Amino acid sequence: MKKIAFIIRDLNFGGAQRQLVTLAKGLDRQGFDVSILYFYPGGPLEKDLKDTNISVICLEKRGRWHLFSFFWSLIWHLKQIRPHVLHGYLAESNLIAILLKPFLPATKIIWGIRESKGNLQDYDWLSKLIFRLENFLSHLTDLIIVNSYAGQAYYLTHQVSADKMLVISNGIDTERFQPDREAGAKVRAEWGISQNTILIGLVGRINPIKDHPTFLKTAALLAEERTDVRFVCVGVGSETYTRELYQLTKELNISDKVLWTGGRADMSAVHNALNIAVSSSCYTEGFSNVIGEAMACGVPCVVTDVGDSAWIVGDRGIVVPPKNPKALKNGMKKLIENLGTNNFNGAHIRQRIVEHFSVQQLVLKTEAALLSLFCNPISKAEKRVNNTFLSR
Repeated sequence: MKKIAFIIRDLNFGGAQRQLVTLAKGLDRQGFDVSILYFYPGGPLEKDLKDTNISVICLEKRGRWHLFSFFWSLIWHLKQIRPHVLHGYLAESNLIAILLKPFLPATKIIWGIRESKGNLQDYDWLSKLIFRLENFLSHLTDLIIVNSYAGQAYYLTHQVSADKMLVISNGIDTERFQPDREAGAKVRAEWGISQNTILIGLVGRINPIKDHPTFLKTAALLAEERTDVRFVCVGVGSETYTRELYQLTKELNISDKVLWTGGRADMSAVHNALNIAVSSSCYTEGFSNVIGEAMACGVPCVVTDVGDSAWIVGDRGIVVPPKNPKALKNGMKKLIENLGTNNFNGAHIRQRIVEHFSVQQLVLKTEAALLSLFCNPISKAEKRVNNTFLSR
């Protein structure tokens, strides 16, 4: 039985964290001996792992500069586990994984890259340093799994070897995320939204990369043309930035049109409450889980052409340029006018996710990649698929 240990910063409600939990559970079912070591306590996703054989270890990191005892604790636990594979998830964990290599000479090191084109100007000094070290040390890894073709293309421009990288798209749990009108109706009733109102939602953490200002400016434009629309923002973020968005909503005179719900755990019901889902991200998006989850619920999407968003929706959604409220408004209008028709009906939208982005595909492709480390390198066929996509 092959042992795999994942390391990640936390088990909070984030896209990468949820994908890790989904993947770990899938590998557990495939017969892998799976461990997850996470740095900071209080992760609510830990409860999703209770009914599995997965070993979950919190390292009780107390802050950014709690380093030496944390690092030795991590080494001690990994020495006990003796994993065949150590898989980092996100930049901080990737860097730590490679620093552990001298202590685990027989262990294969995998990095998990979850973002595409970033804006380094928005990074603090430590994040910039980690990014540069990640690029510099990438040749020491045995494999780098990227969750988007956009991410692969971006890292190729930063001297990361194509021979090291393999694209495995995220997996969407299509059993959890599926059409459920009753659950959606309950959420709409909770929010005071009538069934005749067109509800357009942006789901995601309140962070500049999600570009809520463009979404709000678009809402203002569309509200001038239609009286039957409402908008909802689902997610949490810093109090300062959230207050800035509240103020922008007032300045745009749409406070009565926009609902702010904070974080929600019942995401399938939330997606089912929407008539249209929107991703207005302006950069660094790799694979957007919320787009895939909304589509699995049969909800049509308007997305900005960032990361792999256009690839996810295919011909079942609308793609517009980022930071362009007029284009986003026109995309929303087109969907409103075509709801339920042709490729924009719920069954066709869901079908794309089931066929291309299932959890089963995520698990089987990852299993093949893990086993290839002990047999043959990444197959030429897999590389050919990646390079064909990048050349489009």
